[in-house]
Amino acid sequence: HEVVLATVEREALLADGTTYRFWTFNGLIPGPFIRIMVGDTVDVVLQNPTDSLFIHSVDLHAVTGPGGGAVSTQTLPGHQTGFSFKALQPGLFVYHCATPMVAQHISNGMYGLILVEPVGGLPEVDHEFYVMQGELYTNRPYGAKGQQDFSVEKLLDEQPEYFTFNGAVNALNRLPLRAEVGDSVRIFFGVGGPNKASSFHVIGEIFDRVYHEGSVTAEPLTDIHVTSVPSGGSVIVEFTVEVPGEYVLVDHALSRVERGLSGTLIVTGEPNPEIYDGEVLMPAGH
Repeated sequence: HEVVLATVEREALLADGTTYRFWTFNGLIPGPFIRIMVGDTVDVVLQNPTDSLFIHSVDLHAVTGPGGGAVSTQTLPGHQTGFSFKALQPGLFVYHCATPMVAQHISNGMYGLILVEPVGGLPEVDHEFYVMQGELYTNRPYGAKGQQDFSVEKLLDEQPEYFTFNGAVNALNRLPLRAEVGDSVRIFFGVGGPNKASSFHVIGEIFDRVYHEGSVTAEPLTDIHVTSVPSGGSVIVEFTVEVPGEYVLVDHALSRVERGLSGTLIVTGEPNPEIYDGEVLMPAGH
């Protein structure tokens, strides 16, 4: 495989009335979802556009080798680097920029997931979704309008102003995940960080299977309601949706909802009163 990653720096929406100059892979947060098989050889190409202001690189946790590839991809603006690796072990792995200050590059949006599937692949499901949690350290407080700038002091104190799923406040509410009653759902979830762990939970659902810490060779845990994911870590969760409605994705450190961290899975279809029978009076959660 050839994987081409461009380290695009761009101003984009952070929240309503608020923008931020993000650093990205291919203009996306999270970066592109990379999917390969165990035993595959991958050629990684890192391109840093001429209009970038900073050096960038990539460290893939799926790589066995120095720096996860970062030692071979410290790339100046206007230049291109690369390396090859063989995927020796299956699993779901984080990748991120690893140029000093590494935590700043990650916080600004330079993270993604790479899935190394086991022999035979993962079982089929009806829907697969890609969700990553991150945090931003801005010079002005949460909710301030206009362009926000990075605060190194808040980063070093580990005091983020914003928590996000997929790069922006309400990103997964403006563009929610969708499924039909009876569908099987798989979420590839990771935490870019750079500092805070997640207690991942979908309000109103119980995970049928949890591939803890991204392992696809260990037996999955079953019947899990909240799963812990460290910074720089990952998990795969699977469940079947049996009742229509809106299901909210959260980190169960629930104060973070007030700083932007929530998403929505909309399930449509016929009611199932044998499983849930009640009038929807107002949004709520637990």
